[in-house]
Amino acid sequence: MRLSIERKPIRVNPDPKRVIARFFFNGNDRAKEVIERVMGISEEEAFGIVSPLLQEYSKRHRNITRVLNRHCSKLKHLFHELNIDFDLLTVYRKLLIGSYFTHEYSIESAAFFNPSIVEDPDQTELEDGQKRMIISFRAVGEGHISSITFRRALFDKYNNITIQPSGSYIDEAEIVRNAVYNKKLFFEKAAITQINIDVINELESKLDHHFEYANLRRIILDSQKLQENDMKRLEYDKVLWLADSYYEIVFSLDTDLSDRVIFPISEYERKGIEDARFVKFINDDGSYIYYATYTAYDGSLIMPKLLQTSDFYSFKIMPLYGEGAQNKNLALFPRKVNGKFVMISRIDGCNNYIMYSDKINIWEKPILLQQPKFTWEFIQIGNCGSPIETADGWIVITHGVGPMRRYVLGASLLKLDDPAVEIGRLREPLLIPNSDEREGYVPNVLYSCGAIVHNDKLIIPYGVSDSSTAFAEVCLDALLKKLKEDASEEVKIQK
Repeated sequence: MRLSIERKPIRVNPDPKRVIARFFFNGNDRAKEVIERVMGISEEEAFGIVSPLLQEYSKRHRNITRVLNRHCSKLKHLFHELNIDFDLLTVYRKLLIGSYFTHEYSIESAAFFNPSIVEDPDQTELEDGQKRMIISFRAVGEGHISSITFRRALFDKYNNITIQPSGSYIDEAEIVRNAVYNKKLFFEKAAITQINIDVINELESKLDHHFEYANLRRIILDSQKLQENDMKRLEYDKVLWLADSYYEIVFSLDTDLSDRVIFPISEYERKGIEDARFVKFINDDGSYIYYATYTAYDGSLIMPKLLQTSDFYSFKIMPLYGEGAQNKNLALFPRKVNGKFVMISRIDGCNNYIMYSDKINIWEKPILLQQPKFTWEFIQIGNCGSPIETADGWIVITHGVGPMRRYVLGASLLKLDDPAVEIGRLREPLLIPNSDEREGYVPNVLYSCGAIVHNDKLIIPYGVSDSSTAFAEVCLDALLKKLKEDASEEVKIQK
């Protein structure tokens, strides 16, 4: 039996016009020089410069005055060092100073790929056979910094896909730091991130079993004052950076979904938020919540993290812990199995592992699930998002890396009540880069972070050579039949 897969006639491309206004800072000394220069001009000249700036950039940003004021306020400590009373500055001079410390960042200028897809919480006012979806993307801009962006899509009864137009503005969220930390878990993570053990032991001795961000920050600042060694002070900073990895973000209710971007916030993700795998998780009582695993990257260290939301307006973010929370490719099952949370991971960079846990943020005792078997996956095998439940088992879309570092998509079937057992695996790739998909930011790569079933078809959004996003569909029953057929053929070959 030959499996038929159909590419959909739709492509989502990056839009370099989608920009955010970010804080621009290149050191205290140069910043002081800029402040002094701006303070040296008259009020009339300051107004004459900033007024047309506001008119121009208000067309590109929802509330540019709020942004400029916020960026100016970040410099209060420098005004104090320059003996300038910040509170006496006029409105227009604050805005002008803020503009010198602001730059536009095009979040999609380099690439727009590795999509994940879930059902939209809002399924109202739809016709029979339609479903509203939320698609997340990995957007890459200058410096190869990755962020998470979103689009809404509408699927009709024939699985035609309409991507909703993106909004005119992009907004970053407000950051809320109100986490309560578990001391044991927190400092275990600190040890993994190679923070100086003496600093870890000192801070651990001064904190309660559960502690708040403000208390940790106060103890760190007090300890740093006693240090003359810059390298030792940096080790205390690293602990604070780790604490910054726990946060909540909240978007304004007047933003469209496509306006919201989750940009790197903590120091441990400053080089990118990579490959979010969203899943609609069904709780034991039938209620649901959305989770996403993603990879935080600081330029050298990888930190797996978990994102949680119920409405895509507010998000809670935390690191993942444990022996199994290493490397990349963590994907959560959409419900508990036998009373346990279940996760697939690629902790060694080559093979797929499976893990079970009573707590969604702690993952220990990974079990080897899959190793490269076929020539097209000899380099590595990994998952392409959360498993999909069927009556015949869990379908896992995989990626395999083979000759010339070509990434292709495959599929496996895991036992429904014991997903550590692989029932079958496609002997041939499900999807291979064709002549229109080979060229891009990273050539010869197809990759997905999540698929979904609609109208008895499996819909797979996938990144095209790290440059854009396309869609493919395959009949669910045909895929299941082929997985079982290939499993039977594998048994015959082994005999």
